[in-house]
Amino acid sequence: ATGYCFDEAVGANPRILKSGKHDVGFYRNMWETISAGKVWSANITNRKKDGSLLDEQVTISPIRNSDGKIVNYVGVKRDVTREVALQRQLFQSQKMEAIGTLAGGIAHDFNNIIYAITGYTELAMEDLPADTESRHDLEQVLGAVYRASEMVKQILTFSRQGDTERKPVDLAPIIKEGLKFLRSSIPSIIEIRQQIDERLGKVNANLTQIHQVLMNLCTNAAYSMRDSKGIMTVRLVMATPDHDFRAKHSLKMSGDYVELSVSDSGCGIPHEIIHRIFEPYFTTKPVDEGTGMGLAVIHGIVTSYGGAITVQSEPGQGSTFRIFLPVIEMETRQMELSTRSPDPTGDERALLVEDEKILLDMEQTILEHLGYKVVPSIDPENALKIFEADPHGFDFVITDLTMPKLTGLNLASRIHALRPDIPIILCTGYGYKLGGKSPEEMGVQALINKPVLKKNLAASIRNVLDRKKQSPKQ
Repeated sequence: ATGYCFDEAVGANPRILKSGKHDVGFYRNMWETISAGKVWSANITNRKKDGSLLDEQVTISPIRNSDGKIVNYVGVKRDVTREVALQRQLFQSQKMEAIGTLAGGIAHDFNNIIYAITGYTELAMEDLPADTESRHDLEQVLGAVYRASEMVKQILTFSRQGDTERKPVDLAPIIKEGLKFLRSSIPSIIEIRQQIDERLGKVNANLTQIHQVLMNLCTNAAYSMRDSKGIMTVRLVMATPDHDFRAKHSLKMSGDYVELSVSDSGCGIPHEIIHRIFEPYFTTKPVDEGTGMGLAVIHGIVTSYGGAITVQSEPGQGSTFRIFLPVIEMETRQMELSTRSPDPTGDERALLVEDEKILLDMEQTILEHLGYKVVPSIDPENALKIFEADPHGFDFVITDLTMPKLTGLNLASRIHALRPDIPIILCTGYGYKLGGKSPEEMGVQALINKPVLKKNLAASIRNVLDRKKQSPKQ
């Protein structure tokens, strides 16, 4: 297991196996234990002849002569490198699950704050002429808030586990937003250059897995340049691999592919190990900096999509990883109208339930600007009493999801028990469908993710009301 042959090992001092991963106290404890005639047992990291590390479970016992004097020691070792790697992988999975739970709570609170900023900014903009400097400044505020909202979505995406559903996606906005998120975690001395073609075909992929691929490739590139300034280049372009390339990399589909490449100016990959980099648990990083699963996971994701991954590298000259994913349909883009259409309005009566005063006031103002009559309530139990007193006095209900005493879903259930036909819109700050269920499966007619722009809120309300089958309010 160590790489040393019998002749090399006989007579050699055990220190040839030292990895440098244990301090002097570790070895002192070992010698004190066995010198006292006791059995010593522990997991130890040793270094093989080729320089790679080996995790072993070791038990060393003293051997005594007929007089009871210690004359030698015998050690029994078992290679546990794979078990240790699996343990680290399990710990990382548990840590990410905990981070995901924490991220959900943070996202809820942060999205509420963003929603308040968005709503009041839009209300202020309505009172200003389009060509004023103040209006322009508020538009910049909205742009910054939008970026903050997208960052929350990225955090949720990275922390989600087990979501493997695929759908046709346009990679350009995903990669661009992912790079914005990664910028904050990559040292500023590393320059990130990007060449993103906006007119690409769609690929059948999972959003979370695409983020995982990008994150792994970029963090590996940054790691290779950790000791000096460097340049990371990310390209997303169309490619049409020829027959020889498809045959070499087992690509079954002919035609167009989307090519994602990540290049760095780092240390490069030695020729003797480049053929092993996609093997599970293979890594050149220290034990506490990597498990060797990143590139293996990327390889598994890409090949499951019917794609391929290649690598070109020269020691001291950097590396380039290229990923090819088959195009399933070409993207067609229509020019956006330069003039914004008016927000849809109405005159129906709404019961509005929100436990944060700043949001309740803002949402009431927005709804009244749209023409609706609003009865606000900051307490879900009080809102239920208001509805019980006049079940047919409302045309729709808008309620927050996370509230004390009564959740939005429980409130919706109680309201539907009184009047099954009333449309209910649920607002959530978590930024994704709860449990992967549709709004109808949760007992509501629409799910709105905070923060929401006024035009989108107006459209959702109108869509729900216009879908209502029965006659208008009594």
